[in-house]
Amino acid sequence: GDLKDRGITMNDGNKIPILGFGTYSPDAVPKSKCEEATKTAIEVGFRHIDGAYVYQTEEHVGRAVRAKISDGTVKREDIFYTGKLWSTFHRPELVRKCLEESLKKLQFDYMDLFIIHNPFSMKPGPDLFPMGEDKKPVFDNVDLRQTWEAMEACKDAGLVRSIGVSNFTRKQLEMILNKPGLKYKPVINQVECHPYRNQSKLLAFCKSNDIILEGYCVLGSQRDPSWLNPDAPPLLEDPLLVAIAKKYNKTPALVAIRYQLQRGLVVLVKTYTRKRIEENAQVNQYI
Repeated sequence: GDLKDRGITMNDGNKIPILGFGTYSPDAVPKSKCEEATKTAIEVGFRHIDGAYVYQTEEHVGRAVRAKISDGTVKREDIFYTGKLWSTFHRPELVRKCLEESLKKLQFDYMDLFIIHNPFSMKPGPDLFPMGEDKKPVFDNVDLRQTWEAMEACKDAGLVRSIGVSNFTRKQLEMILNKPGLKYKPVINQVECHPYRNQSKLLAFCKSNDIILEGYCVLGSQRDPSWLNPDAPPLLEDPLLVAIAKKYNKTPALVAIRYQLQRGLVVLVKTYTRKRIEENAQVNQYI
């Protein structure tokens, strides 16, 4: 099938394309690269674009999407854009402000999906990562059930079609699902997911509650030396994965993506290299 048509219907009736293009870039990469990469992704068939307030690339993503709309490649309704509520905006009165700031940067009227980026809250203010004198992050004490009610209000206001969460544990999901007066269930929980961290328990829990598990880092985690053991083998060099890839004459990356799709996940891939964007788009031919 074609990327454009392969969607899963979420618990609110809206459809999400099963393969998404991630727009997070490490600080070392110029943000302008994001615009080129997003255009390429749309050209090779990606229709689902995953962004976030904190990535600080939404202006570039918006520019790329609008360029592809004006040249006739897509219409706005062909694109599924996900944005994320940053942790400094968890107070219920700030939720809509974060969403509106993102929409303004994107120059969109609405977002397809808006999710709570992390289950922890941080001190509101201009700093994305507020630090105290002790050089430690300054957290905020917010009841995420109230944050969720503000998310529901954004959906009711038509600013976003679907709402969900990210990096939530089963317990945190249960807190929302068991909330008195819940109006909308989260449609999705976006988490790190790859064969070295396959999230099978969380996946089973989400499936039983009709919540889609969406995986990022499906090709292994970002190899950031500050929190990953540099001696751990990169997933894409894993002997089993390499052997399966050889057997089917595919790349290890395609095998890793296909593994998640077969488990019913929505998958995000992140790369800014044209060759790899094209390669990741090929996964459709094998779905």
